Amino acid sequence: MSTAFEPLAAGSLRLRNRIVMAPMTRSRADGTLPTSDTATYYAQRAGAGLIVTEGIQPSAVGQGYPSTPGLHTTEQVEAWGAVTRAVHAAGGTVVAQLMHTGRIGHPANTEAAGHGPLTPVGPSAVRARGQIFTPTGLQDHVEPDELTEDQIAGTIGDFAAAARLAITAGFDGVEIHGANGYLLHQFLATNANLRTDDWGGSPANRIRFTLEVARAVAGAIGADRTGIRLSPANGLGDTVEDHVALYPLLVTELDTLGLAYLHLVEAGDPSMTPVLRRAWSGTLILNPAHAGLADHPTRVGLVADGTADAVSFARLFISNPDLVTRLAAGAPLAEPDLGKAYGGDHRGYTDYPTLAAQPVA
Repeated sequence: MSTAFEPLAAGSLRLRNRIVMAPMTRSRADGTLPTSDTATYYAQRAGAGLIVTEGIQPSAVGQGYPSTPGLHTTEQVEAWGAVTRAVHAAGGTVVAQLMHTGRIGHPANTEAAGHGPLTPVGPSAVRARGQIFTPTGLQDHVEPDELTEDQIAGTIGDFAAAARLAITAGFDGVEIHGANGYLLHQFLATNANLRTDDWGGSPANRIRFTLEVARAVAGAIGADRTGIRLSPANGLGDTVEDHVALYPLLVTELDTLGLAYLHLVEAGDPSMTPVLRRAWSGTLILNPAHAGLADHPTRVGLVADGTADAVSFARLFISNPDLVTRLAAGAPLAEPDLGKAYGGDHRGYTDYPTLAAQPVA
């Protein structure tokens, strides 16, 4: 029986423990560049067995939110290099999460990033309900441009190119974001994907884009350095899907690729977890984001009972840079100030103290 504090091999990734820092958008990029504060932030949390970065757009049109970093220019690669060097110097392992937000975006955000007012893209020209943050405040989502066959091929190529650049920047691997209502998830959804060609309709067609992205990234950098994140039925980004029919098929097909890991967000239907666990022969990282276990320290027990090979935490890593040490010791955990979660300066970002740095009462 393994525990969350034991090492784990996931493909070519070597985790010194099984507690993973989940990806979290922090909107603190300088334009689309990570900063020295970014390097400090991740290096402070290098005690995690694996750090998955905030979502990084693989292309200009893949940007959804203000002040999020990219990985499609030489300048971005150089800036990320400073981050990976800092994490490795602290003994950590870090992968870049590649996140194309698809229709969840706004022209105002790409314009503020210096790329011009780009219209978001998606599998179909269907506007998502809801609003998105922009430099001038909340605005309604816009209707995306439907991707053509050539643009689909180009987008898959963007993922592969960004994966290569991630390795050049010193990352240990990449995680493909196929969850939370973003582009890959939109292709899976029945309300965002109304296509009648080979990219929509049946479950076999709906999973095609996700599979092709995974194949392309694995082909670019090696399947042993490629992970993927999925979130069955969580509804984010105004997504509706036939998850019971779709995800066992998708995971079974992904399993044939020999990827380093599957990072599963257990939110919409926890009963899917054991089903997908049986369909997946590789390493399973679980993020049980439902009531009762949402960032609760007892989720480390899911490793010992065999539910997952590793578990990921999000918000607790914001306010506890030494989270693994605290969990191992049963020490008190600090709660994050979520009013400082997005944007701003170092406050609420790199200024949370470790347990050892706190004054003795």
